[in-house]
Amino acid sequence: MHPPVSETLAAQAGPPCPRCARRAPVGGGPFCPYCGRYLAALRWVAEPPPGTPGSEPATARLHVRYTGPPRYRVLPRWGFPLGAWKDPARSEAPAPPGPLQTARSLIGTLVPLLWATSAVALLAAGAEVWRYVLLLASRDGALSAGAVAASDALVASAGTVAPVLTAVSGALLVLWTVRAAQAAADRADVRPARSRRAIVAGWLVPGLNLSVPGSVFAEIEHSALGLPPGLRPRPSRLLLAWWVLWAGGVVLSVVVLLWSLRTGVQARADGVVLHAVLDLLAAVTAAVTARVVLLLTRLLAPSAPRRREVLVRVGPSTTAPAAPA
Repeated sequence: MHPPVSETLAAQAGPPCPRCARRAPVGGGPFCPYCGRYLAALRWVAEPPPGTPGSEPATARLHVRYTGPPRYRVLPRWGFPLGAWKDPARSEAPAPPGPLQTARSLIGTLVPLLWATSAVALLAAGAEVWRYVLLLASRDGALSAGAVAASDALVASAGTVAPVLTAVSGALLVLWTVRAAQAAADRADVRPARSRRAIVAGWLVPGLNLSVPGSVFAEIEHSALGLPPGLRPRPSRLLLAWWVLWAGGVVLSVVVLLWSLRTGVQARADGVVLHAVLDLLAAVTAAVTARVVLLLTRLLAPSAPRRREVLVRVGPSTTAPAAPA
């Protein structure tokens, strides 16, 4: 007498699945073919190492009822520290920023200050022009007290803010020039043509500041463009325009300073015109300086080009359509 078919199939099948309670056929693999559960009858039990004080036998711990996660009356002091783990043996102090990084970080403050200096200098030029118009109008009659007070206040405020902004932006410009010259020399793998003291003296010493700043900018541009070191630097048109504006501003500043020593009504009226021209020239020079600084910095550290794919047209399909059955 043969056993029932169900008992024969159960004998040939594997252990029942703990999830769906179905029996997988023998040789079907370690996973349930119906629900995908792992069929191996494994039971993981965490036990302390042997010999640990307070350890209990595994049989005694298995019968302990689970009462939930651990609770603490106070905030526990243990745990992992914040941040990624670092090996204390291999931890090193961060390297100081290089001259190129310093030059790039300075333009974030220098360029806005130059544009602010240009705006304030332009306002000061307008205030001087207004004062000169009032001087012309005073020849035919008395002036309004309010107009004279407003003109004096505008000239005084612009004349105070403009020199302060010029001094701050000038100090940052000298520092940027020193760092940019070092970065350009490192880029061209040559030694800087001038030392730091020579560059600073070229900006500050009268007479030298007519030629040294333009020469330094031309050297930075020459090295940033990757031209041969033995070739004589030839500044670009923008740099030549800045050089002319800078030299003209220095010379005009000396003229205005000497003109202020003169006395007399006509000398004061001419001094107002000279101050207006000097303020206007300072505004243009500051704006061009901002452009030159940005240009040289971008030449030293060119940004990666941004590419994006654009669909131009859709060509014909290369695969022939299947013939209808």
